[in-house]
Amino acid sequence: RLHSQQLEGRVFGRAPSCARKFGVVMVRAVLFDMDGVLVDTEWFYNRRRCAYLEEHGFVFDEIPDLSGSNETAIWEFFVPDDPVRREELRLGYRDYQKAHPVPYGELLNQDTKPVMEELHGRGVLQAIASSSYRSLINELVEIADVANVLDYTVSGHECSAFKPDPEIYLRAMGQLGVEPGECLVIEDSPLGIEAGKRSGARVLALKPHEGVHLDQSGADMVIDSLWDILDELG
Repeated sequence: RLHSQQLEGRVFGRAPSCARKFGVVMVRAVLFDMDGVLVDTEWFYNRRRCAYLEEHGFVFDEIPDLSGSNETAIWEFFVPDDPVRREELRLGYRDYQKAHPVPYGELLNQDTKPVMEELHGRGVLQAIASSSYRSLINELVEIADVANVLDYTVSGHECSAFKPDPEIYLRAMGQLGVEPGECLVIEDSPLGIEAGKRSGARVLALKPHEGVHLDQSGADMVIDSLWDILDELG
């Protein structure tokens, strides 16, 4: 089995043998967001971030739901007018994250591996396109044990712009050698859904964890489970 480190920036040249159809176009690839889709991390991120900020004098009546946002936008939300303070808190949070790591084993979507294996068996190419850091993508791939069925992974930190810019999805499509109309994008957040739509792909939104509120109206379809992806292959 390939180690997660081998996934970085690589395409594993497997030709899709039996891609399925939506409409009249063959579905040759499925592109997954990570947080909130393959692993149920969004609620954890929201709570961990607020716990850190409370240690630094912030008071919250309720926990802000910043699901699907990127690092720059998040810290501008909390500290809009003081860039020096914002940077201090952002850097301090990195140490806090190391001391309070994501329990991926507990939060992993249990459908991730079997659905990816089924797609792989049907000859459908697969990629993870996440705004998370490369190290976190690699960790998730290792814990989920899906390195051998993935064809490509890309981090938003390796792109010139974060979602909702479609670059991350267009890059994955280019590396896989597929057209936007041949792809399904699996997302959960409004920014990710917009990125997928702007890339030209069809977007399925996975219904969020209870307590996470996301506007998924921009998606082509809202699905209850990753297994529902199979129904869209024809």
